[in-house]
Amino acid sequence: MDRQQLQKNIHVAAGKEPADLVIKNGHIVDVFNGQIITGDVAICNGSFVGIGSFEGKETLDAKGMTIVPGLIDGHAHIESALVTPETFARTVIPHGVTTLIADPHEIANVSGVAGIQYLLDSSEDLPMETYYMLPSSVPATPWEKNGATLDAETLSPLYRHPRILGLGEVMDYPSVRDSNPEMLDKLIDAINQPTTQIDGHAAGLDETGINIYMTAHIRTDHECVSQEEARTRLERGMYLMIREGSVAKNMHALLPVVNERNARRCFFVTDDKHLSDIRTDGSVNYCVKEAIRQGLDPITAIRMVTLNAAECFGLRQKGAIAPGYDADFLLVDGLQSFVVDQVFKSGQLVAEQGQPIEGAFPARLHSVPNQLLDSVRLPELTSNHLQLPLNSSHARVIGIIEDSLITEHILTSVPVSNGYFQTSTSEDLLKMAVIERHHASGRVGLGIVQGLGLKRGALASTMAHDSHNLVLAGVDDRSMLTAAKAIEKVGGGLAVADGDQVLALLPLPIAGLISDDSAEGLLSGLKKITSALEEIGTSISNPFLSLSFLTLPVIPHLKLTDGGLFDVERFCFTDVGVNKVTI
Repeated sequence: MDRQQLQKNIHVAAGKEPADLVIKNGHIVDVFNGQIITGDVAICNGSFVGIGSFEGKETLDAKGMTIVPGLIDGHAHIESALVTPETFARTVIPHGVTTLIADPHEIANVSGVAGIQYLLDSSEDLPMETYYMLPSSVPATPWEKNGATLDAETLSPLYRHPRILGLGEVMDYPSVRDSNPEMLDKLIDAINQPTTQIDGHAAGLDETGINIYMTAHIRTDHECVSQEEARTRLERGMYLMIREGSVAKNMHALLPVVNERNARRCFFVTDDKHLSDIRTDGSVNYCVKEAIRQGLDPITAIRMVTLNAAECFGLRQKGAIAPGYDADFLLVDGLQSFVVDQVFKSGQLVAEQGQPIEGAFPARLHSVPNQLLDSVRLPELTSNHLQLPLNSSHARVIGIIEDSLITEHILTSVPVSNGYFQTSTSEDLLKMAVIERHHASGRVGLGIVQGLGLKRGALASTMAHDSHNLVLAGVDDRSMLTAAKAIEKVGGGLAVADGDQVLALLPLPIAGLISDDSAEGLLSGLKKITSALEEIGTSISNPFLSLSFLTLPVIPHLKLTDGGLFDVERFCFTDVGVNKVTI
């Protein structure tokens, strides 16, 4: 804001000049006092300048609707929606999201700084402000191979970007606990910035772990799954991010912890939410509606996706309908039902009745660097890469828990023939493989998974958190190889195969994570994937999302990387086969 703009805003606030826009006949959500107030709302130069009695160059009749601050999603991965930032914005803005705090560690683990820069550039000038947290864990862990390395020296210059707010989710707890020098450098760089936040990733950590994280200035966590964990974090001063994504759905378990005394330290986030789920259910507005339905005070729920998130990240001009705050707001028809009718960004209409306003978006799209379009490099795959030797018929099996990132560590008997594991559809014991896809190193990790429920065929994906290698799961080796080769040909994506036939293929050419198609094109491709899944049979609602998290070796209990089977509780690799006495 320059001197002339500030002077005009002051004159409008004083009633000396007309406002650019005045909203009349609305019920204003006062997030500071937890009440509904009335009055004209005056807007000038994209900011609120007063509540009272005003005249404006334009007038908007709210017709008794509720005026709500623009919603803030405090932690999300754009890449998990499989779309570009523009397509993501077009999808979430109609649901009331005007500010996003994104963590680009998915694309950064594939393409490093080039991936981060692409997201920064392609989210410029959109009618939704997108801020970023710098990825703290690239590579995500030392137990797998990814596509890039971001050390403290590489990250440090990026803090100068005005839309970088801090250090992203610190998921390498052992490095923090053991004072790993490289991790300490990243933390110190973030701590010494004038205004930054450090996000946590405290999956399964006890009181000691939270003490360590808070001492390291890590102030948030989105990995809580129980009320006990939530209380531990709140008691030690953390912000509690209550997550409701496509796989991890923690809101119903954690909402009972929220009360009038601690609600100011809680806010809702989506973390990883699929585009089709956003289209159907919404973004953090869904959390508000569900929280109200479950009995939470409506203004408390609204505050959790506005002022709370804004204050956590130091966004001092966001999160409220008040003079001096950015004029990001919604008109909501019915506070209990929370139906978003219109969405405004900086005082300009950007969405109405569930649809984005085309004129609010830039006419020219940002081009994709070639570096991001060449990210799938595999060895010449044969069935030999998929042979899993076992010395006995007893093994460790990854057990899928639907709607959870946590897996079971199952010890059970499995079929073995000639010293090799054999899949069993009757027992739902399938083969799983993770193949390093960034450097064509030939590294392959093999394991056994239960819970996908495939009756035939195989799945393959380059969306495999967080190193995003190629992950496969299937009933037979031939189907797995067919799916893998189909994905390699298109530069990344999702594939369903049965024998030599590719039943469905969804290309994700940008870093093997993001589609260059429109939302409609992507959703059409996803429908074909869904039809193919129905054809081969599966027992869970979204097997690809579940598969994508089976490779994440920072969330309990058993995961698979390109280096092999990983025991998260012990933070070490482990054999698939076990002695009978172990069971």
